[in-house]
Amino acid sequence: MKKIHIAAGIIQNTQGNIFITQRGPDMHMANKWEFPGGKLEEGETAEQALVRELHEEIGIDAVEFQLFETLEYAFPDRQLTLTFFLVSQWEGEPWGKEGQPGRWVKKNELLADEFPPANALIIQKLTQN
Repeated sequence: MKKIHIAAGIIQNTQGNIFITQRGPDMHMANKWEFPGGKLEEGETAEQALVRELHEEIGIDAVEFQLFETLEYAFPDRQLTLTFFLVSQWEGEPWGKEGQPGRWVKKNELLADEFPPANALIIQKLTQN
C-alpha cells in the first residue's frame, strides 16, 4: 500500500476566516475543498513541506505557524499521514497559483461533507473553537 505524508495549512486571518482551495477534477477526491498543502519530498520535514507547498500552491510565505493536529487515514489504495498546521501570519495574499479556485470561509461555515473524509476531525475541531 502506498504511504503518503501530507503537510496542510489552516490559514486563518485576523477575522477568523480560513482560506480553502478546491481540488482539481483530475485529482484523487476531485472537486472537494481542502486546506492547501501537499506531499513531503524526500528528506523534508512537515514544516519545510508546508512552507514550500504554500508558496508553490497559493503564493504565500508562511511566517508563523504551529502544529494543529496529525492524523492517519486509510483509503483502500493508500495510507495517509496528514500534518495540519494553523498558519497565523504570512506574507503575500493567497490565491490559486495552479488555477484552482480558492476562497475565504468563516470557521462555522466549514462543512465536512465538502472536504475529503480525512478532514472531518479537523473541521470538527475548528468549528468547536
